[in-house]
Amino acid sequence: MHADQLTIAVPTVRRLVDEQFPAWRRLPIWRLAASGTVNAIFRIGDELTARFPLRPDDPVAARRRLEAEAAAARELAGRTRFATPLPVAIGSPGHGYPMPWSVQTWLPGTPASDEDASTSVEFAHDLAELVAGIRAIDLRGRRFTGAGRGGDLRNHDEWMRTCFARSEALLDVPRLRRIWTVMRELPRTSPDVMTHGDLIPGNVLVSDGRLVGVLDVGGLGPADPALDLIAGWHLLETGPRRVFRDRLGCDDLEWARGRAWAFVQAMGAVWYYAETNPAMARFGRRTLDRILADES
Repeated sequence: MHADQLTIAVPTVRRLVDEQFPAWRRLPIWRLAASGTVNAIFRIGDELTARFPLRPDDPVAARRRLEAEAAAARELAGRTRFATPLPVAIGSPGHGYPMPWSVQTWLPGTPASDEDASTSVEFAHDLAELVAGIRAIDLRGRRFTGAGRGGDLRNHDEWMRTCFARSEALLDVPRLRRIWTVMRELPRTSPDVMTHGDLIPGNVLVSDGRLVGVLDVGGLGPADPALDLIAGWHLLETGPRRVFRDRLGCDDLEWARGRAWAFVQAMGAVWYYAETNPAMARFGRRTLDRILADES
């Protein structure tokens, strides 16, 4: 998926686990065939998962990031009724793998990318409850850092120019450019709240049309209240999306900004993963189709 992507195989994971965490030596290890874009995921027995970053970085900075992700996971744990992974350990580089890596608890459930719950009204209520529960977490004086999605939409102009240029053969770029011209001007009027920040299908676990768990919680942090509204566009069809909005009491401006954040994320997914991760590319197209239908 990435030009600089690292390779990590089961035998290497076995050696790293046995050497650094000998208590798990008797547990089987196998790789999950997941569509994730940041980490290679391996199961360690029935209760643990190991996450190995797919792209190289400064190991010291990467370890600090893993520690911050673990702190975020601990902060979110138990704050809603939906399961979230708990941090267990951080591993060190070794045996040819150059990065630190992490171990978390395993969560049962099926990613929404594999079990579509987009027409479930109950799922919409669950998502709204999740977002409201995360928003209720005390910021303790923290504010948006200015990195990534969740601040000023106009700060993403350069990224969107790249997306439009790379999508000429894939999407109706003139129409999408016109939509972005309006979206980027949507004003920010509400203060930061706590957000998950990446409520895409691969990070949401479902069972029988209900939300049962949430993954990739390390990005928990303060941001635009509209950011987690991306769930309505990434995960829900029209009727349930309306239920999601009504349950959260969104005004027109906040709802429009949520659509804009979903647009920014979806535009990147289509072209970047067109050849290397079809599931992610399809996710991006589906979100854009929902946004375009809403614009009609």
